[in-house]
Amino acid sequence: MTPPTDSSLRSLAAQVAERLLNRGQRLITAESCTGGWIAKVCTDLPGSSRWFLGGAIVYANEAKSDWLGVSPAILQGEGAVSEATVRAMARGALERLGGDLSVAVSGIAGPDGGAPDKPVGTVWFAWARRRDTGIEVTAARERFPGDREAVRRLTVQRALQGLLEP
Repeated sequence: MTPPTDSSLRSLAAQVAERLLNRGQRLITAESCTGGWIAKVCTDLPGSSRWFLGGAIVYANEAKSDWLGVSPAILQGEGAVSEATVRAMARGALERLGGDLSVAVSGIAGPDGGAPDKPVGTVWFAWARRRDTGIEVTAARERFPGDREAVRRLTVQRALQGLLEP
């Protein structure tokens, strides 16, 4: 799996921008392993303030809990890199920071930090959308190959692709 180029990430962000503008929606990000890279790619586009509301870089567990309302019990029991954590991050981003759509990521980019059940390259994603019936959250797990840079680039790409899914 080849990591995406800056140009291909920009192209994906432009597709996200077009969709959100057409729907009159705004995006919020909740990022751990990407350290704000998703937000950077979005805000590299001129006019992004019309569809990008902002984001939170929640690298430490305390930030996940304090800023986005992720339960300390989830973080202790499931870990920062888990489905329960990213679902709570995505939901918390919408509830606490606003917007219509959010993306949350938490993973192990390496080179260390992996474990047998969560090897380096493991990333959890969640996308939350405001619906008439409330907030709907979907999640996915990926395992990306490569070094820290490759894992992070692939994470940004997958996060943006998920924003384009129905």
